[in-house]
Amino acid sequence: MAFTDIITTQNEFEAFCEEVGKPSEMAANKVISYLDEQCVAFIQASPFLTMASSNKKGECDVTPRGDERGFVHVIDAHHLFIPERPGNKRMDSAHNIIENPHVGLIFFIPGLGETLRVNGEAFICRDPSLLKACVAKGKTPHFGVLVRVNECYVHCAKAFLRSGLWKPETWAEKGERPSPARMLQAHVSVGQKSEQDIERSLEESYTKRLY
Repeated sequence: MAFTDIITTQNEFEAFCEEVGKPSEMAANKVISYLDEQCVAFIQASPFLTMASSNKKGECDVTPRGDERGFVHVIDAHHLFIPERPGNKRMDSAHNIIENPHVGLIFFIPGLGETLRVNGEAFICRDPSLLKACVAKGKTPHFGVLVRVNECYVHCAKAFLRSGLWKPETWAEKGERPSPARMLQAHVSVGQKSEQDIERSLEESYTKRLY
């Protein structure tokens, strides 16, 4: 399929930016290079974040991380530590971080439209004192992601207002939602497992192997 009006050069992009317009003074100047007390309070109230990373080729990945609010450990104004809870063991983010340490984080607080964005350099870290500080349900994480903060700023709530993400009345009914088990059955060849078998496997993972 052929697409038109694709912007590919710097000159085209600069002209496009003129068409879009300039950011407001507040938007242009809101970025800080450290975690102040407001950012720390936001992170401590957040039970969920997404982490964007890429490998040396620039191939990107975004993964969700979540636990009880405040699960991310703020070390100081320039460093935070994200414990690695049990997952699918693909280690996508870890592989990327070894090749390219730059990551982008977005912290969410349920019910709040604004989010906190943090950009920085990440490292796979097994510091015993940090791991001990992040014990959950009696389980110590095997490692975590240490982030050296370069930028942080509040992102506005427009995407949440448009999507109605926090409004239950906008949510699809259970029968209208996509089936993850059906998707896995279609995407992965794992013997002759039925959709019901995969559903049971997922449920077991969610109830017995969270930590």
